[in-house]
Amino acid sequence: MSDSIDILVPEFGHGLTEALVIEWLVSVGDTVERGDVIAVLETDKSSVDLLAERPGTITEIVAPTRSITTSGAVLYKLDERR
Repeated sequence: MSDSIDILVPEFGHGLTEALVIEWLVSVGDTVERGDVIAVLETDKSSVDLLAERPGTITEIVAPTRSITTSGAVLYKLDERR
């Protein structure tokens, strides 16, 4: 069994570093494929669909709904498929 890896909040560009977690579209235990929309984040400029970076199983959601998070912070943890 592989260890969970940390998936970080992406860089948004244009000097934006904070985002509000609007909604999670996945739950702990869900399997995702690369490119799946897994959450909706909102910056000062717009709402952003967050895509899964890699396939695997969600093991923990670190940033809960309605929380403010920053670029580079841990967003969720993933048990990566090999």
